[in-house]
Amino acid sequence: MYTQDGKLWIATGETPIYLDPRMANRHGLIAGATGTGKTVSLKVMAEAFSDIGVPVFMVDIKGDVSGIAQAGVQSDKITSQLEKTRVDVPFDFKEYPVMFWDIYGEKGVPVRTTVSAMGSTLFARLLGLNDTQQGVLDIAFRVADDMQLLLIDIKDLKAILQYVGDNAKDLQFEYGNVSKATVGTIVRSLLSLEDAGGDIFFGEPDLDIKDFVRTNINSRGIINVLDCVKLGNNPKLYSTFLLWMLTDLYETFPEVGDMDKPRMAFFFDEAHLLFKDAPKALLDKIEQVIRLIRSKGIGIYFITQSPADIPDSILAQLGNRIQHALRAFTPADQKAVKVAADTFRTNPDFNTADVISLLGTGEALVSFLDESGAPQVVQRAFILPPMSFIGPVDEQKRRNIITSSEFYIKYKESVDNVSAYESLKGMADEAAAAAQREKEEELRRKEEAKQQALEEKEAEKQRKEQERIEERERREAEKQAEREKREREQAARKKSDMIEKIATSALRSSASQIGRDVGRNIIRGLFGNLKK
Repeated sequence: MYTQDGKLWIATGETPIYLDPRMANRHGLIAGATGTGKTVSLKVMAEAFSDIGVPVFMVDIKGDVSGIAQAGVQSDKITSQLEKTRVDVPFDFKEYPVMFWDIYGEKGVPVRTTVSAMGSTLFARLLGLNDTQQGVLDIAFRVADDMQLLLIDIKDLKAILQYVGDNAKDLQFEYGNVSKATVGTIVRSLLSLEDAGGDIFFGEPDLDIKDFVRTNINSRGIINVLDCVKLGNNPKLYSTFLLWMLTDLYETFPEVGDMDKPRMAFFFDEAHLLFKDAPKALLDKIEQVIRLIRSKGIGIYFITQSPADIPDSILAQLGNRIQHALRAFTPADQKAVKVAADTFRTNPDFNTADVISLLGTGEALVSFLDESGAPQVVQRAFILPPMSFIGPVDEQKRRNIITSSEFYIKYKESVDNVSAYESLKGMADEAAAAAQREKEEELRRKEEAKQQALEEKEAEKQRKEQERIEERERREAEKQAEREKREREQAARKKSDMIEKIATSALRSSASQIGRDVGRNIIRGLFGNLKK
């Protein structure tokens, strides 16, 4: 790229128009209708930054930006543009140091981030959630943070949402109310995101944004090209991804103040998608990031059809402007033309609004910041042709660039590390195991109680049987004793009767004998001798 006093030659109007690298972190805008030359302007600026050692990031919506990896070739259009820009030195066609990236991993090194890194605000935008649903998502992220659980991929987010839903009653006093119906709605949105292939973007190893900030061995800035041909079909994911990159840049890099050149230049194509349907809270955050990120040495350049696509608060911060043609066929078009014209410092030589509709392909209204940071007077100018190839890169060359990169090895394979899903599943499995153990212990206790009851019942039965036996034995003993008593009494009576009988008999005998004795005595007593 051609320079003068360190400034980058970008276009030629009445005189060459240079971009001062010291002002390149004040951001910029490339606008214009389809087919008016925005892609060429983008490539020319990217090449200029690379040549002075500034790494670049840009998206490739149509697939033709990728040609920056190949040297350009002479053509009638290039010759014509060189004449219009009054380039009177040999034009150095060359390829630029490029690294290709792709969130789908098909046309570039895979780009991933984690759910935790993206955060609940951007994730809510990605899923198209309303305020109530975002509130529940905020709670899920907060619970995960408090539990020190990493949300890496979609299954982690679904797991923490299920946990929050299942424990809503216990969590409500610390985090707020959670509706299971709302949790279900968010999970359904996640399923839709997975079906659209968005889940590929979330995982590990996640992108280290510092890998974009590199130069090659010749001190030329690496141009990082994100293939968005497929991603562009999912506007929500595309815009959310770019917003995540923007915030990641802001959070990663330290303050550096004024620099001779930017630390890095980011070009965001289809910029209107970044702001479409964005709630005010999100717009306020984007505005804050755009305002503060320049102090970190990063220049942000938006590419879109009309300046009206950019919120006024952000448009006011874009100091470097390239405006290609706009068509004013409808009242809305005319309004857009007026908005575009009003963003420039007026040139007394022409009516800016009138010229915007008359610009040809490769022609633009250009105004860069001067050394003091003030906008220069707008000029009608022709953009220099790019030194790289205009059109898609050769696919074999793309593949060689990708596979030979150190980042291909670093990011190629997705890794499923332990995160919220595994941790919560482990907790659930442990709880289930504990519940099973408790159930088994309860069954054991019941079995023991049942067995004890049976044993006690059997013991009671045996005791009662023993008592019955003892009672029977006692009664038998009593009966036996009674029998024996009766027998004794009977025997005694018999004996008594016998004795009595014997006694009676004896008595009778004695009495008779006595009578006889008495009679005898009486006889002896009368005769004086004993008579026998």
